[in-house]
Amino acid sequence: MTPVNRRDLVALGLGAGLVASMVPTAVPAASAAARGKPPPSTSPGWGYGPFDSLRDFVAELDRRGLVLHVPRIDQDAWEATALMYRLIDRFGLAATPAILAEQVRVEGRWVDGPLLINQYGHTDTEAVAVGIEPVAGNHAATYRAAMMRAGQFFRDGTLPGIPPRVIGRAAAPCKEVVLTGDAIDVRKFAFIQSNPADAGRYVNTGSVFTWDPELGRNFGTYRCQIKGPTRLGVNPEPGQSGWRMLMKMKERGDRSARIAIALGQDPATWVLSTSKLGMGAADELDLVGGIRGRPLDVVKCETSDILVPAHAEMIIEGVIPLDQPMLPEGPFGEMRGYMGRAKAENFWMDITCITHRRRPWVVNQFTGVNRGSPSATSHMSSLMGLQKVAPGVTMLHTPSEFPGFAFVSLRKERVGQGLEAGRLAAERVGMAKIVVVVDDDIDVLDHVATFHAMGAQWQPATAHAVLTNLRGHLLDPSLANPPMTSKIVVDATRQWPEEGGPKVYQVLNRTLLDKQAPEAIARVDARWRELVGDWRPPEA
Repeated sequence: MTPVNRRDLVALGLGAGLVASMVPTAVPAASAAARGKPPPSTSPGWGYGPFDSLRDFVAELDRRGLVLHVPRIDQDAWEATALMYRLIDRFGLAATPAILAEQVRVEGRWVDGPLLINQYGHTDTEAVAVGIEPVAGNHAATYRAAMMRAGQFFRDGTLPGIPPRVIGRAAAPCKEVVLTGDAIDVRKFAFIQSNPADAGRYVNTGSVFTWDPELGRNFGTYRCQIKGPTRLGVNPEPGQSGWRMLMKMKERGDRSARIAIALGQDPATWVLSTSKLGMGAADELDLVGGIRGRPLDVVKCETSDILVPAHAEMIIEGVIPLDQPMLPEGPFGEMRGYMGRAKAENFWMDITCITHRRRPWVVNQFTGVNRGSPSATSHMSSLMGLQKVAPGVTMLHTPSEFPGFAFVSLRKERVGQGLEAGRLAAERVGMAKIVVVVDDDIDVLDHVATFHAMGAQWQPATAHAVLTNLRGHLLDPSLANPPMTSKIVVDATRQWPEEGGPKVYQVLNRTLLDKQAPEAIARVDARWRELVGDWRPPEA
């Protein structure tokens, strides 16, 4: 298939005024007063939630005006892909709504959805996922509040566990329809090919559950290429927990591995599935309960003893042969925004059973394009871990908009502390290839302020460190010897004279305003309606 670039994709998808007809002139963040309040929570510390199902979570987003409803979308013409790009072009990565398409055209036929996309794209979803109110109109404040709330999940830097609650199949929504034998055909559901250069249609938002009496239980999110009605490729990257478990089974001489893929998960399960929060945990389902503050309902699979989320949209059960040759898989547009490499050999599974809700929701992730999961909880975990070895660190941010960057704010108290904190961050955060350290009066969630500080305060000759042979991110397209990489630390803190800095460092104008005229901003805020009225930027 001939690759299509982003400009061509948008042109393809915008035919007949597609975006003009579907994109609202604004994406409102509706007030609770306008739309009613969510029901109060019965779980400790939660204002509302936690959500038992994806549908409950999306209903709350819809109540807040964060869902764009689309009757039909033609993915044979790459409309869903182009729409995702165009929404981000228009509203920005942090203010893009979820898309809920009732029908999608796939391989020449209209398939019933709904197809859900970008349900964690808007920054407000960070707050909603942890049961607090977003800060209206302030993405940075909302994200910071979500991180502070996530910090309440941890005890001494670790997540406590609450074991799941096993329920019967009759009470499990994911068992409403059971398909076995000739009734199985994964192609009939609204799974799509995200990019023209992808190898085909993918199941790319599943939690792949593996279980072994010796190795325990694990689940993680790995791309799964649809290879036929009853066959999927399964792609845990080398070093990931699922890969290590399957390789240990194979080395032990096991002929096969039973697995299950849960689709349409609740937010807490999705957070664990897409992060490293569960690394080393005896049972990640316990950690889901720890985030929720109450047990997760689970149910046993039809063809194995694997326990899966009972309120999921769909469960795909199957067997990975370990004594047969692996199969080619990929390429696939990966999370760094570049086309991932095709693999000559990869795991694959034969599907033995599919269970699902009536009219199941299918979720697609445009990997490398949109924000794919809530990150406040995992970022808080990383921050707390870094603070144990670098106590002066006040904030750590790895923005989705800048893959490979990590921004660190530091309460600097001694010479060399900036480079030291940056080295520690580079060693601990695999995704980070460029670590920028700033003083703690800079808000690292404000990217303009962070880059402004870097441009104004950094001296390249004396305030940097290049690190080699560190573990990087497997999907970084620049790696010649995956997963090893080089990294750079940029110390953009104010350099002291002992570090080669000036004897007197200038102070930010805004800092002087706040110090010398502390009432000025508050006065303008109080007169905002009088001074500004209803004016909005033309594109808002």
